[in-house]
Amino acid sequence: MYKKNSLLMLSLIYISLTLATLFFLLPLIWIFRTSLITKVQAYQIPPTWNASLTLDNYFSIFRNNPFGHYFINSFGIALITTIVAILIGAMAAYWIARRPGESGRIKVSILTSQMIPPVVMVIPLSLLIKNAGIDDTWFALIMAYLTFNLPYVIWILISFFESIPQELDEACEIDGCTTTRAYFSVILPLAAPGIMATAVYSFIVAWNEFMFALNLTGLKTRTLPVAMANLETQQGVMIAELCASTIVAILPVVVLSVFIKKYLVNGLTFGSVK
Repeated sequence: MYKKNSLLMLSLIYISLTLATLFFLLPLIWIFRTSLITKVQAYQIPPTWNASLTLDNYFSIFRNNPFGHYFINSFGIALITTIVAILIGAMAAYWIARRPGESGRIKVSILTSQMIPPVVMVIPLSLLIKNAGIDDTWFALIMAYLTFNLPYVIWILISFFESIPQELDEACEIDGCTTTRAYFSVILPLAAPGIMATAVYSFIVAWNEFMFALNLTGLKTRTLPVAMANLETQQGVMIAELCASTIVAILPVVVLSVFIKKYLVNGLTFGSVK
């Protein structure tokens, strides 16, 4: 009787997990399917289930629009933003984590700064960047992204560094290591899972950002989210090409997650238990 109940419970768990997985995957599967059919078939209601597959939509977005250029813009801006945010954020988080008496007040200040809606910052930042003569540049967008990305990175990394015993710092000091050498040689390798997980988060935020990119970029520095929004024309939404561009936009994040899956899983639980 016990084995039957256990088998029934296990079956219910697997069925629930399968349904939950399908709930999230079916929209992506449908987008992928729509990206592989012709433009005429993409508009048909009810859909044509035996539609012939083609890669014309992928060729179209790169042939009729400079999506390759937009992709490079998005990837370069997101990558540089992530690197800068991690380099500065890790050092700031380590400094805060090693000051228990002050860390609480600093963390509250960081959290308070993030209560300001990003939309409030768009117009002031746009005016500052335009007056500085750096509009329509990577530098302008990277600086804008760091205003909301860096505080989150610091906030997340503080808990990871707090999980590393401070006795390690003291042991390094006894062995003659400077604070800088101890940080780079001992602390950073131990915090690698948390740093990698935070880097993925930072990259995804910068990669998907739309509002600042819409206001601070032109044709030269346009990113993928803005380019995808332009596929809604006066003749209607170009559904097939929009689905193709969505798959192209998803791929870097998927590939990134697969390559650092081990670090990502470890980082999600690294700072949870002290």
